Amino acid sequence: MKKLFNRHKLYIIVAPLGALAGFFYWQQVGCLSGTCAITSSPVNSSIYAAAMAVLLVSMFKKDNKEVTKEKIPS
Repeated sequence: MKKLFNRHKLYIIVAPLGALAGFFYWQQVGCLSGTCAITSSPVNSSIYAAAMAVLLVSMFKKDNKEVTKEKIPS
């Protein structure tokens, strides 16, 4: 469990921050008519912002995979 947390620590930190940002966006901007799919509900807005935050961070995260070179037969 600790290994899993250490591997995904950045995502675990960023997702709630994104959800909080989505909630504040809904609160400040929102959608007055109720027809907006994302910003009409605080739940939708929070989930969408959390997902976007995780996707944004994952674009810049480096992979620690070692690449092995295959020998080409000559």
